[in-house]
Amino acid sequence: MPALDLTPIPLQPDRDRATTSVPEKPRPKPQSGAARPRVRIDHLSGAEKAAIIVRALLAQGADIALSDLPHHMQTELAQTLGRMRLVDRATMNAVVEDFLDTLEQIGLSFPENLEAALSMLGDKLDATATKRLRAMSRGGDLDDAWMVLELADDALIASMLVQESQVVGAVLLSKLSTDKAARLLMQLDADLARDLALGIARTEDIAPAAVARIGKTLSEQITTRPQRAFTDPPTTRVGKILNSSDPDMRDGLLAQLEITDARFAREVRKAIFTFEDIATRLDPRDVPLVIRDVAPADLTTLIAANTEPAEPSLRLLLDNMSKRAATGLQDDAGTLPSPTDTETAAACGRIAAVVRALVDAGKVTLLPPPDG
Repeated sequence: MPALDLTPIPLQPDRDRATTSVPEKPRPKPQSGAARPRVRIDHLSGAEKAAIIVRALLAQGADIALSDLPHHMQTELAQTLGRMRLVDRATMNAVVEDFLDTLEQIGLSFPENLEAALSMLGDKLDATATKRLRAMSRGGDLDDAWMVLELADDALIASMLVQESQVVGAVLLSKLSTDKAARLLMQLDADLARDLALGIARTEDIAPAAVARIGKTLSEQITTRPQRAFTDPPTTRVGKILNSSDPDMRDGLLAQLEITDARFAREVRKAIFTFEDIATRLDPRDVPLVIRDVAPADLTTLIAANTEPAEPSLRLLLDNMSKRAATGLQDDAGTLPSPTDTETAAACGRIAAVVRALVDAGKVTLLPPPDG
């Protein structure tokens, strides 16, 4: 019996097969200008349509910032993606076309919530209005006791923390926003800040009614305070005046205050912020915010002056900006004539004023003075 040939026989295209095969019926050509019937997608929910769009974009390698969506939308989208299985190409195309049609009809888009609206407005609102609106965006009631304390001046709350017991102060810090609580701790004596931090551990079992009573009592101290002609305390007002004064006059007046009232002079020194204070009181992470509002000409003036008192602060600014920008400023300063003392002092004052303005706007928080 001859051996079987097991070599596979290659399949040929249809056109090469025997003529006895049934010819394929030609498909009708689409008429020119005729619109294709659109697949119905009204049976799909909004979440399912969104899932199809996201899946199609991801398949194309698109980088989608889904983390910007509200948490509940992210959750619903993920659940829908996990639930859906197969979608035919016609349905996918119809969903994409419907999405593009919707985009073309949009004229303006608005922020999705109050917090996003405040971010869009930036510094167009004054600091007080922004502060109150941010408190409202966190779900607070402006008449609520804790909201009254949240909106109160930091110096006033700091004085309360000094006067109240450890537990009351710990409850107050726990109910304030984390940003405000952090600012307050930085203003307090190190021992008191440590005691308050430890006191928070004692609030674990405190009853809600007790917390409510503490909030009511503390807020009444603010709402029942008599109106004052000046919103800033005397030390702050004197400090603001000396911020804009000639350095020699400022140092002389502070020396006189030391003799007359050492405690008042010490508080005034804390309220003063000059260019030299940048080196010890400006957080390096806040330098980009400051540089954005500082005139480059003021920086080049200080680089060209190369004065010893200003050097640490200038070095802090240069070391924490981009290397290319710092190099460009130094190159420009090399072409300038040596500035006068008046020009140097004016540049220092303007840069310090930028920092103070950012502090007043709540965008920058100064570190406590080195002497506490």
